[in-house]
Amino acid sequence: MNLTIQNLSKTYPNGVKALNDVSLDIPTGMFGLLGPNGAGKSSLMRTIATLQEADTGTITLGDLDVLKQKEEVRKILGYLPQEFGVYPKVSSETLLDHLAVLKGITNSKERKSLVKALLHKTNLYQHRNKNLGGYSGGMKQRFGIAQALISSPKLIIVDEPTAGLDPAERNRFLNLLSEIGENTVVILSTHIVDDVRELCTKMAIIHQGSVLMEGNPVDALKSAEGKVWSKAIEKDELEEHKNSFNVISERRIAGKPVIHVYSDSKPDGSFDSEPVDLEDVYFNYINEKEKESEAVPA
Repeated sequence: MNLTIQNLSKTYPNGVKALNDVSLDIPTGMFGLLGPNGAGKSSLMRTIATLQEADTGTITLGDLDVLKQKEEVRKILGYLPQEFGVYPKVSSETLLDHLAVLKGITNSKERKSLVKALLHKTNLYQHRNKNLGGYSGGMKQRFGIAQALISSPKLIIVDEPTAGLDPAERNRFLNLLSEIGENTVVILSTHIVDDVRELCTKMAIIHQGSVLMEGNPVDALKSAEGKVWSKAIEKDELEEHKNSFNVISERRIAGKPVIHVYSDSKPDGSFDSEPVDLEDVYFNYINEKEKESEAVPA
């Protein structure tokens, strides 16, 4: 079952164009939607999740028209938004049972078995009687996945799921998502490049409401091989290098700026070839889009 998005656009009443003619084809498996904060990721996720209307365009999930058959879509949708609330004085087992009732699972024996299976799947069973207010950030995210899986969804949307998690919790959460993505369409919306590189077989980069690239992360890396160059510079040389070269990123190593430049050939003898990383691909697309926007007259 594929999720197909065609020519989707959305402009908010304040004039912000959140989505600009977005088209994507998303198959079963993990799909990474990568972009900076404010790129349009959450707007796209909310539209797919039937929480807001689009101005133009279509979304289909198999034979379902997502924008018109909202109730049918919600029956097979699991959604973990960037921020979601829990009842802090209720245990995870009790709240999952309540949410299962709301999802229409009225048989108590079936519900008990489902809740137990979900708590095991998300590695929360040993904490099932603990109030959710005492859960760590990662445990709450895993509970969020448990509630998203209640109705055996065909489509799961997770929006910035690992932001703020410590490395151990992040690994647990990503392993869980990877397992779920074997048989389900899972959209991972994030600004964290490592999450996409480690999990996704397909990805798209979105910025300023537009899709800048869509494809396989491995192919994206191959296309940039031999085009990333690095150089350590002094702090006061940064602006000069930005004016002279296509600087896509900078970082500090031992307090000294190290720049990455994207170029088909070696910029000059002072640069070293750098093994390409998905982060370099990402920064190059974002950088090109921002240059294009700056060049357009206001």
